Amino acid sequence: MSNGSKALKAKIRKIVTFVEETRSEMGRSVDPPTRKAAVVAVIENPFSGRYVDDLSDLIAVGEELGELLTQRAVSALGIPGSVAESYGKAAAVGENGELEHAAAILHPKMGTPVRRVLGKGAALIPSSKKRGGLGVTLEIPLGHKDAAFVRSHFDGMEVRINDAPRANEIIVGIAVTDSGRPLARVGGLTKDQIKGVDGLR
Repeated sequence: MSNGSKALKAKIRKIVTFVEETRSEMGRSVDPPTRKAAVVAVIENPFSGRYVDDLSDLIAVGEELGELLTQRAVSALGIPGSVAESYGKAAAVGENGELEHAAAILHPKMGTPVRRVLGKGAALIPSSKKRGGLGVTLEIPLGHKDAAFVRSHFDGMEVRINDAPRANEIIVGIAVTDSGRPLARVGGLTKDQIKGVDGLR
């Protein structure tokens, strides 16, 4: 892992990994099982409790967490990054943070390292942000990494950490999958029809 040999800008209190594997749905076998992984970092918010115009420190944190968390997520699934099918990202700030702190982490620079780890990613990375207290649910939306119109991969993953975020913290999560929803059957573009050029189809 490339982040293991250099000091991180993010002050990380803990990293938590979640893996969800669905083997049966409505009494029907899901074979192979659908699998999702989310990795969440609990970090200190350097701008907690104060307004700051320049959020470049958090933008840099987003870039390094994009690589670190995505690497850990594909490792948790036991697959090469290129095999991952869906992705998503989310952040929740503690009560002394503002939504723009989450936006700074998620939007300007996080996407490039995520796509680099996954080998591609023509589609926008679905995202969400919120403010909350200890144990708040982090809702990470999911969509196919190369074609946003693949309905079978419209999904999400909910995770929570019982002692985070504290008032001066931010929780940041990235989720990846090795498949779409179990037993998807609402039509639309299928993954074998993807062109992967415009991020839509």
